[in-house]
Amino acid sequence: MKRYLVTGGCGFIGSNFIKYMLGKYSDINIVNLDLCTYAGNLENLSDIENDKRYTFVKGDIGDEKLVKDLFQKYDFTNVINFAAESHVDRSIKNPEIFVKTNVLGTVNLLQRAKEHWLIGEDKYKDGVKFVQVSTDEVYGSLGEDGLFSEKTPLDPHSPYSASKTSADLFVKAFYDTYKFPCNITRCSNNYGPYQFPEKLIPLVFNNACNLKTLPIYGTGLQIRDWLYVLDHCKAIDLVCEKGRIGEVYNIGGNNEKTNLFIVKSIISYVHDNVNTECSEALIKHVEDRKGHDLRYGIDASKIKNELGWEPETPFEKGIVLTLDWYKNNKKWLKNVTSGAYQNYYQMMYGDKNE
Repeated sequence: MKRYLVTGGCGFIGSNFIKYMLGKYSDINIVNLDLCTYAGNLENLSDIENDKRYTFVKGDIGDEKLVKDLFQKYDFTNVINFAAESHVDRSIKNPEIFVKTNVLGTVNLLQRAKEHWLIGEDKYKDGVKFVQVSTDEVYGSLGEDGLFSEKTPLDPHSPYSASKTSADLFVKAFYDTYKFPCNITRCSNNYGPYQFPEKLIPLVFNNACNLKTLPIYGTGLQIRDWLYVLDHCKAIDLVCEKGRIGEVYNIGGNNEKTNLFIVKSIISYVHDNVNTECSEALIKHVEDRKGHDLRYGIDASKIKNELGWEPETPFEKGIVLTLDWYKNNKKWLKNVTSGAYQNYYQMMYGDKNE
C-alpha cells in the first residue's frame, strides 16, 4: 500500500490532488500536513474528511520533530510537497516568510525523508520518492518566441520565484549528493475549483459578479500558459509513479493567453450567466507589478515523450468548468472572500468600491 505525505493539501492544487488520488486508488493512505494559513482551507476537503484512507494534521513543514514523528508513525512511501507561500505580491512585501516556508520547510522535509528512507550508502527503501511541485516562474521571462524547457537556465525575478528556485536546487543537491529518490515538476499557471481568490481568475470572477473594479497590472498583455488543475494532478501522479529518479519534468497546458484576454473572457461569462450589468467598463489598469515577467510558455515534450502525459482540457472547456464551479459554489466563495481576503485586496489595490 502506498502511504503519501501530501504537504499543503488544504490549498488549491493540493486539495484537488488528494481528491484525485483517493478517487483513483483504493489501496492508498494520505496524510495531509498543512498549517492552514490564509490560503489553506479545510472546507476544500470537507467531502472526504471521513474517508478512512485520509488523515489531516495541522502543522508546519518546517517543524523538525513533527515531520520526523509523522514519518515514524505512518512510514511514508511518497512525499508530494505542495506546501508553499505562492503569491508574488505578498513575496514582494514580505520575502522572509517565503524563505522560511519555501526554502527551510522544503529542506526539513528532504532531511526527514532521507533519514527515514536511507538503508545504506546512497541506498533507499524500494519504491520511495519525493516529488517537489514547483513553478515555471523559476525560469524567469520569455520574449515573443521560445518556450521553457527543463534545460532553460534558472532566472527568477521575484522573491517568490527565487524561493522556489532555491528549494528546487536543494532537491537537486540531495539527488546529486545522496542519490536521493526525487523528481521536480514545474507547472504553468493552474486554474480550476478551490483556487484562493487572490489569484487572477477567481478574483476577477468574484469582483465581476459584484460589479467591483477589475484590476489589471499594466497593459494586461502579459502572457501565461494556463493548465487545468485536474490535468496537473494526473501529471504529478504519473511523475511519482514512473518519472526517472532525479529528473525535472515541465507540465504545461498549451494554452497561452494574455491576462487581458482572461479578464474579458470572465466578463463575458458573468454577463451571460450571472449579471447582465457586468461589462468591460469595470476594468481598471493599475501600476504594473515590480519585476513582472512578460511571458511564460512551457515545452512539455519531455513528459509527453517519456511518460505519455499531455493536457486533456482545452482552455475553452476548462474555463467554463471553472467558472461554473464558482457560480455553483457561492457559499464557498463567500466564506473565502471574507475577512483576511478583503483586507488583502484593500492593501494591494486600494479599491474602495464595495
